[in-house]
Amino acid sequence: MILIGQYDSPFVRRVGIALVLYDIPFEHRPWSSFGNADALRAYNPLTRVPTLVLDDGTALTDSHIILDYLDSLVSHDRVMFPRTEPARHRALRIATLATGLGDKAVSLFYEKRLHGEVSAVWVDRCRRQIEETLAVLEGSRAEIQSEYWFSERIGHVDIAVAAVLRFLNEVHPELVAISSYPRLHAHAGKLEALPVFQAISQPFIPPA
Repeated sequence: MILIGQYDSPFVRRVGIALVLYDIPFEHRPWSSFGNADALRAYNPLTRVPTLVLDDGTALTDSHIILDYLDSLVSHDRVMFPRTEPARHRALRIATLATGLGDKAVSLFYEKRLHGEVSAVWVDRCRRQIEETLAVLEGSRAEIQSEYWFSERIGHVDIAVAAVLRFLNEVHPELVAISSYPRLHAHAGKLEALPVFQAISQPFIPPA
């Protein structure tokens, strides 16, 4: 398998961490969707990352879809998204909120980066969406007594939340104070200290 994308993307990073935790060998190509668009387009016409190229040449995109595929390759006792309801849709809900938060952070970055005149209305809208989503995630984590979000084992939800929080903090350090969400802050800090999170990691590099 080939994982395409840089680890400063929370979406690429969550896939890379999952591959390592699943002991699935892969080649990493740290391509940018901007700087390496032509090379990436050969695998994915949307020029989006992450893109995971399977051994048969099939290219998967979107981190949720990629992780769903990876889950199909491992045994039931190792899977990181629950396979039965209601646990499955509960986990998917939190993971989707986390990645949606990441999408908003990306959107806000490009608003500030690409537009000569930044829309204050758009910035305020994104800030509110981010803050309200963080509040929901904080409340959810407060209700959980297990070491990780939904069990005593790390799951895709845990990885997604931690990866997105790091991205948000690096890209928009003045936007929100993560310390205002103490359970999320502690959760992310615990995961970032794990060897796999330190190995699958990269400081944010603004696209050229």
